[in-house]
Amino acid sequence: MKGLAIVCCAPLDAPLLSEEETDATAELFRALGDPARVRIMNVLATSDGPVCVCNLVGPLGLSQPTVSHHMKKLLEVGLVDREQRGKWAYFTLKPEAARKLAAVADLKGVCC
Repeated sequence: MKGLAIVCCAPLDAPLLSEEETDATAELFRALGDPARVRIMNVLATSDGPVCVCNLVGPLGLSQPTVSHHMKKLLEVGLVDREQRGKWAYFTLKPEAARKLAAVADLKGVCC
């Protein structure tokens, strides 16, 4: 199911989630279940352009291989795009991913 999460998630307030939608939504939340990945998403969401892995190492306080591991997880669920430039990888937040995340977490009709 890798890479399909962002495509087939359904809003949590949907009448009834299918097994596929439930699995995909859980995969999406697992990918965001690490504080470093949430910080990466924040950096990408507030960046004016693609961000090099090399520029995430310092702000995250993590090694380059660890940052690359986290980026791979975000890429697998379809939250980011990757562009190779020489030896470095540059990442951007997929616009449709941001919209999907907003829709999945939209519970305004359920509470308060």
